[in-house]
Amino acid sequence: MHFKQFLSSIGIGSLKVNTVVERPHLEEGETLNGTVYFTGGNSDQEIEFIELNVIKQIEDYREDSDFDVIENIVAKQSLEFIGSVKSKAAVMHQFEIVPDERWILENPKGKLILRTIVHVNNGVDVHDEDEITYGTTDSL
Repeated sequence: MHFKQFLSSIGIGSLKVNTVVERPHLEEGETLNGTVYFTGGNSDQEIEFIELNVIKQIEDYREDSDFDVIENIVAKQSLEFIGSVKSKAAVMHQFEIVPDERWILENPKGKLILRTIVHVNNGVDVHDEDEITYGTTDSL
């Protein structure tokens, strides 16, 4: 199965934020490219910045831990956003994240997550996450 696009979205009040990744299934040597789209709602929305995190997540029960999910950030990128998204306006920010050997999953229970966090001025930070894959053609 081949996915042409990868879409995650976050709603902040009436503001819509969509993260679109060109290729969610990456082979070694490829780059994670995408765009964060903002569509204004009924009022202006002040945004401080957008944070993109690639997280290696492992779900596994361990008797010596209170947590069943372990997360390690393997890539982090901040997109500056000065000002606001105006009512009914559309704004976009492109991003590119270069994978490295830390993205390779050794644990069969592990997965890679792309987490988009929108930092809202004087508001509640909102996040969304979706799974991506990285590795050789044989490992996908």
